[in-house]
Amino acid sequence: MMTTMRSQRLRIAILGCGYAARIHARALRRLPDVELTFASRDPARAAQYCKRYRGVASWGSYSDAVTDPQTAIVLVATPTFSHLELTLMALAASRHVVVEKPAFSTSGDFDVVRRAAAATGRLVCVAENYVYKPFTQKLRRHVERGDLGDVRFVLLNATRRQPAVGWRAKPELSGGGALFEAGVHWIAFAARIGLELTHVSGLRAGDDSGADLSSLTVFRYANGAVGSLAHSWELAAPLGGARLSTVQGTLGAVTFESNGALSVTSGRAASLCTHFRDTLGYVRMHEDFINAIRSGVCPYYTLEMAQQDFIWLEAAQQGVTAHESGVSVTDPPAHGSRHVSRAMLWRERGALDALHVAPVSGE
Repeated sequence: MMTTMRSQRLRIAILGCGYAARIHARALRRLPDVELTFASRDPARAAQYCKRYRGVASWGSYSDAVTDPQTAIVLVATPTFSHLELTLMALAASRHVVVEKPAFSTSGDFDVVRRAAAATGRLVCVAENYVYKPFTQKLRRHVERGDLGDVRFVLLNATRRQPAVGWRAKPELSGGGALFEAGVHWIAFAARIGLELTHVSGLRAGDDSGADLSSLTVFRYANGAVGSLAHSWELAAPLGGARLSTVQGTLGAVTFESNGALSVTSGRAASLCTHFRDTLGYVRMHEDFINAIRSGVCPYYTLEMAQQDFIWLEAAQQGVTAHESGVSVTDPPAHGSRHVSRAMLWRERGALDALHVAPVSGE
């Protein structure tokens, strides 16, 4: 049974001092009874983040931050390749974990983490903020209430110009190309709008050389609806990335700015809405995670949901990277089909019974 923390102040150690750390720190500062520490391979960078975001301590070592006796939660915000090892390190130290997306390198890694979490009685959450966006919740209500009638099309436009720099430009560190690194958000969104997703396939757009920058993912839902996700890091978009997406049904439609700031609903639930408060959903996401840790209840977005969404991502990736046809709910890819290795199994065993975990390199 999970240990609860109902009233004590929670200290959260953020591992990695990059863009993701900034977003999480800004959101977490808005919550009561939370204090932050920062860890980086560069001690000066960790100290800089600690000062900027009013932290209480900084570390030049991930292992020092994790094993500090006052650390209750570890937030893994390093490059993707290091997520599994750092998550297992935190669990071995009996810490709760929030891990940035993409959470791990394969869907099979989730099974490894689930067993380690069960052995230590700690919670692991995946920071999929798109599920917590105010607009996502509103759209789901429209669909589930039948305001749009029978949904026929889910057309998502996530095209923009975004240079891949730093570790994101290196698939061996990020785990893949643009679809893997950022499209995972949109696949989670497509799977959490009140319709049961049954099939996903992907196609690469443009040049076949190097990591993908543009792709088209196709969805099919149990009610017969179909959808698509146009995802790109190399296309010009107005206002730095403003795009329109739509969900269309037999009684109405929701047209929305793809970031979720503005939506227009036609038909039975006609409305014009702005969603400028916590538009990206990070505050309510962390509120939910911390409530789950304090109370022992499951968060809204569970590790099992995150794994299923990752399986859909792997299905899309098959077509984007190998020009295959995707999978359906009746024949999902084997967990971790890309590269389940002896090293991964060794890390699993070590997380469950090792008394020492060596520090790793990351951001």
